Amino acid sequence: MESPQKLRIQGNENLQRMMAGAMLRKVKSRSSKKQRHFRLQEDFATVGYQSSWTKMSNSSFSVCDVEAVREGHQSEVLQSLAQEFAAECCFTLVFRGRRGNLDLVAETAEEARAWIQGLRALIENMESMDEREKLDQWICDWFVKADKNKDGRMNFKEIRKLLKMMNLDMNEQHAMLLFKTADKSQTDSLEAEEFVEFYKMLTERKEILELFQEYSSDGEKLSVCDLVDFLREEQLEGDTSQQHAVDLIDRYEPSDNAKKRQVMSIDGFLMYLCSSEGSIFNAEHQGLYQDMSQPLCHYFISSSHNTYLLEDQLKGPSSVEAYIQALKRGCRCVEVDCWDGPNGEPIVYHGHTLTSKILFKDVIASVANYAFKVSEYPVIISLENHCSIEQQKVMAKHLSSILGNSLLKFTLDGKVPSVLPSPEALRGKILIKGKKIGGVEKNLDGAQETLTGEVSDEDEAAEIDKDSLPPEESHGEKKLKQSLCKELSDLVVYCKSVHFSGFEKSRETGKSYEMSSLSESKARKHIKEAGTEFVQHNSRQLTRVYPSGMRTDSSNYSPQDMWNVGCQIVALNFQTAGTEMDLNDGLFSQNNSCGYILKPEFLRQYASTFNPDRPQEFCNYHPQKLFIKIISGQQLPKLSKKEGSIVDPLVRVEIYGVPQDQSKQETRHIDNNGFNPVWNESLQFSIHTPELALVRFVVEDHDTTTRNDFIGQYTLPFTSMLQGYRHIRLLSKDGTSLAPSSLFVHIRIDLA
Repeated sequence: MESPQKLRIQGNENLQRMMAGAMLRKVKSRSSKKQRHFRLQEDFATVGYQSSWTKMSNSSFSVCDVEAVREGHQSEVLQSLAQEFAAECCFTLVFRGRRGNLDLVAETAEEARAWIQGLRALIENMESMDEREKLDQWICDWFVKADKNKDGRMNFKEIRKLLKMMNLDMNEQHAMLLFKTADKSQTDSLEAEEFVEFYKMLTERKEILELFQEYSSDGEKLSVCDLVDFLREEQLEGDTSQQHAVDLIDRYEPSDNAKKRQVMSIDGFLMYLCSSEGSIFNAEHQGLYQDMSQPLCHYFISSSHNTYLLEDQLKGPSSVEAYIQALKRGCRCVEVDCWDGPNGEPIVYHGHTLTSKILFKDVIASVANYAFKVSEYPVIISLENHCSIEQQKVMAKHLSSILGNSLLKFTLDGKVPSVLPSPEALRGKILIKGKKIGGVEKNLDGAQETLTGEVSDEDEAAEIDKDSLPPEESHGEKKLKQSLCKELSDLVVYCKSVHFSGFEKSRETGKSYEMSSLSESKARKHIKEAGTEFVQHNSRQLTRVYPSGMRTDSSNYSPQDMWNVGCQIVALNFQTAGTEMDLNDGLFSQNNSCGYILKPEFLRQYASTFNPDRPQEFCNYHPQKLFIKIISGQQLPKLSKKEGSIVDPLVRVEIYGVPQDQSKQETRHIDNNGFNPVWNESLQFSIHTPELALVRFVVEDHDTTTRNDFIGQYTLPFTSMLQGYRHIRLLSKDGTSLAPSSLFVHIRIDLA
């Protein structure tokens, strides 16, 4: 069976070499450099590797999981081995999500070039495929996997195994009936084209067919008028024109004959519903649609905590790769914990722990290289400074020389700011957040005096969250006074870190460029005791919230509570997958994923009366009702490698927002069907503050004896959700695509 991938890249010499295989050195560290035989599989989508020509230690990776191929010494490990391996023989595979990089060394530069160019060609081909080609590729992959004896045919026994592999426990009689129907050649086996026919029967979407026939005038096709009716009545696209319907037919109808007649078949209707235009996420919100010219404090800013860590906070590795991953995910505020290092060079690590150490200058170089790859809006470097005067001067020198013109050293207009500048005005700039003796005025009048003051507002590296200690242990603490060099102090312009002394003090004497950092527990205390004052404070100044020092496993708190009062820099451990990072990804998935989201108007007003605990008392209170029908699921991933293991899926919808909006409801589970489960269950929610609500769809494998296993999820802002019949493309725990896994739902939103 010829896959779209194969048809497109046949004759590529690099791929022929990759299919022949090569011995490559898999490098994990200075001491771990093992030879492995790597080979591109026949499906043109998988690379397998083993420890030797004997079939031991078989491993593989999917090409679609590779995000990029870096040439030369572009990883920490390969840089450390630069003297041993020539750059032209080295390359690094960067995987999507939180999976670690794969560093490889070829025996010759020619071999390395073949693999680098070949992998890039495969990645480019996969990214250029449309939805139909991706589905065809997926079918081809299954055919190759199931055809164990590689004869280009499959008998019924192989088909039964295939169905189990595809997460479906089908009635044997029904499976045999479909098999015989597809076996047009009557050879008791299916050839490639017959397999496609079998697959089409297997994946027939009855719920789509019923919907199609409801709007079809003759039950066979949708005319332009039929399609307009569907778009207006079901998808609530009120201003739909006949021309738009014609455009959809041209885009999604596979039959040229139907296109000429300007009608849509059931196949075209399904292609439309599975396309980006049939997605639950409003396409208009995927681009940059928000006003970016308001003060910085009027935005939620995607922010990372202990950015240098790849794992836990006690003994996990520190890595510049962690900064690269965070910045590539749209993070706009990264944290750098700086300590005195050997040879006069500052180092970055989690102080007083066994986490590994990296050079400060390497961290800044990685920020310089990746700061503006996915977003042109400003990056904030949050300095946690524990260095001596001598090494602070080295830090200041590295920041200036490495960041160059990107580093903001002065106010934009040369004046003391009354309000913060906007993300638009700060495009392409890197800001330093840290302690500063005196105000911005000191920069402007050229003061030269020696500076002394608190260098660090919160010594997170050594901290056990003081709010969690018994009173007798937290009394009598004194802030350490430490000298701060002028060169480093001067680099802090719009993000001066100050101790938080209460809302009244900040209202009376606070300056726009001053910001405070609060532990999660302190932030929650202020939210509970003075929610409205917190909202007002955050309309004028930036607030950073960070996880409790007790979270040594790098777990996260829910950012939603902090967003509800307008906290802008809600720092999370990006390296830790889970609901909290799903919420962060969901909020920042809108507005071109640029890392800045304009806060709702009631969180930007200096005299706002909004309190998240009492939304109904707010003058602009307009609650809504959300009706969700969970209709069906498609090609859910199999969790267990065991041959007979099949998932029993259920769907849970979770609402996050102000306290009154926090809610969860779930469907029943479907036994033994992860391939095409049908629920047809309706859920209903009241949304008191729509502007702050996030909706999370979670699919789990039901288990009566243990905790349910996670299958996939998708999170999006309530205000970015489209109504009507929509597909939801599920994501993995790491936030990467689980294509073609999806949910089919119907959404309706009404005024409460």
